[in-house]
Amino acid sequence: MAIGVFDSGVGGLTVHRELTQRFPERDFIYLADQANAPYGGRGGEDIVELTRAGCQRLAEAGASVIVLACNTASAIALRRLQQTWAPEMRKTLGRPFNVLGIIVPTIEAATGLPWSYEAERRGDKVEAIDITGVFCTAATAISRVYEIEIDKRREDIAVFSEPCPGLAGLIELGATAEELKVVVDEHVDALRRRIGRHPDKAILGCTHYQIVAPLFAAALPAGVELIHQPSAVADALERYFQHHPEYDLGSTARRDFLTTGTPGPQSDLVAQFWGAPLTFQPA
Repeated sequence: MAIGVFDSGVGGLTVHRELTQRFPERDFIYLADQANAPYGGRGGEDIVELTRAGCQRLAEAGASVIVLACNTASAIALRRLQQTWAPEMRKTLGRPFNVLGIIVPTIEAATGLPWSYEAERRGDKVEAIDITGVFCTAATAISRVYEIEIDKRREDIAVFSEPCPGLAGLIELGATAEELKVVVDEHVDALRRRIGRHPDKAILGCTHYQIVAPLFAAALPAGVELIHQPSAVADALERYFQHHPEYDLGSTARRDFLTTGTPGPQSDLVAQFWGAPLTFQPA
């Protein structure tokens, strides 16, 4: 048995690396759906079906818990999978099994409040004193998940999403730092123009963007806090496992990397981020 980590491509490696550092003795299976990446420009039903197929592959490979290390999949597909597909898989597998996302831990980190908390509405007008910017895919922006869920918990935070179409694809293709810097700078400036100023905090709402987090940090003024999803997800998963000891997560420190795309070494960009060359096997 193992912990499964799913993403449309290599962005989820940012979460995977943090999880393997937090749970070094556990077994991990990573699946990148590179044959269909990126997900950000796809329709909702397409995203749901592709995510389900990827999770099916991970479950069959022995995953007991699957982390959707993809904001688009978490925003669009997670609830459907948890409500309909996961219960059927538990019956089929005959063992504990679940699918978790990365947006809940991110919102907890952004608000400083647990997911269960919901602000009491008193009808008074609250002037937002902090602004949080969310750099994300088009599909995540359209879902408005960050705006809706943060507002439920913190009326004093205004959220503005900045869709970055094409950025995840460029990262996936191994674009140079110079090419990526131009795109990142454009989106940071576009968000600034929409808001009228830079945000107080920024969420990198696509795990691909975490690979180029230094570019976002350089484009934003000093003092703008970047909320890092990998550490937030690892913290949340650690708490989850403390309350759910029923999952068999393996104990041999196995690391499998699978792709629906072309197997083999990944891009130089991924190698630089990972700290060493990384080779995928066919899914």
